[in-house]
Amino acid sequence: MLDPPAPSATLSVVIPTLDEQARIGRRLSELAALPGVREVIVVDGGSSDGTAAAVACHPGVRWLQAPRGRASQMNAGAALALGEVHLFLHADVRLPPDAALHIQRALRDPAVVAGAFRTWTVPDTRPTWLSPLLHLADLRSRCARLPYGDQAIFVRSQVFRDVGGFPDLPILEDLELSRRLWTRGRMHTCSARVEVSGRRFLARPVFYTVLVNLIPLLVRLGVRPARLAALYGAPR
Repeated sequence: MLDPPAPSATLSVVIPTLDEQARIGRRLSELAALPGVREVIVVDGGSSDGTAAAVACHPGVRWLQAPRGRASQMNAGAALALGEVHLFLHADVRLPPDAALHIQRALRDPAVVAGAFRTWTVPDTRPTWLSPLLHLADLRSRCARLPYGDQAIFVRSQVFRDVGGFPDLPILEDLELSRRLWTRGRMHTCSARVEVSGRRFLARPVFYTVLVNLIPLLVRLGVRPARLAALYGAPR
């Protein structure tokens, strides 16, 4: 159990969406029951399904549209966010019920400017024989210094503005943001886990497990983000 938090910073949750009708309603219901959340902002990149209608069922949620691309969408949401801390949440990622407490505890240290959670990758529907292999994708969240976006990155809002927000990249905008944040202070990885959908890995388990864990190495070797985006496929 975590200690009760000291007076805490307010938390804004920004969710980029693209054809997430099947998941967004569940995420918004979870966030409505999550203590410590000041506001939720959904930023859509041009969904052609019922994402907008699903969000409309949650009248307290702010909705806006932005040019397609996670960086563009999350920057647009952050520009309107009122909280002292921004948390960027993918629609297929479930926060732990005490997420705000973990964030508050991490940010009590003034040297910490941002952070993220460990991951626990799970099947979208019923488990299959491949399900145990999904956790190979979680290894990076335990040892990598630069968190990925599916780790639910949180950051002090002023620091986010100071580093210029997410860079305009087709992929790896999360890793580049993390690099920028490390120039301003420490990033803390919480011991708590977020549940991440394994939908992409179950489609091509070996390919995506290897690719995700090798991406930091490929970047250091000079592989361009556009090439990695072509390999990875359209991020959602």
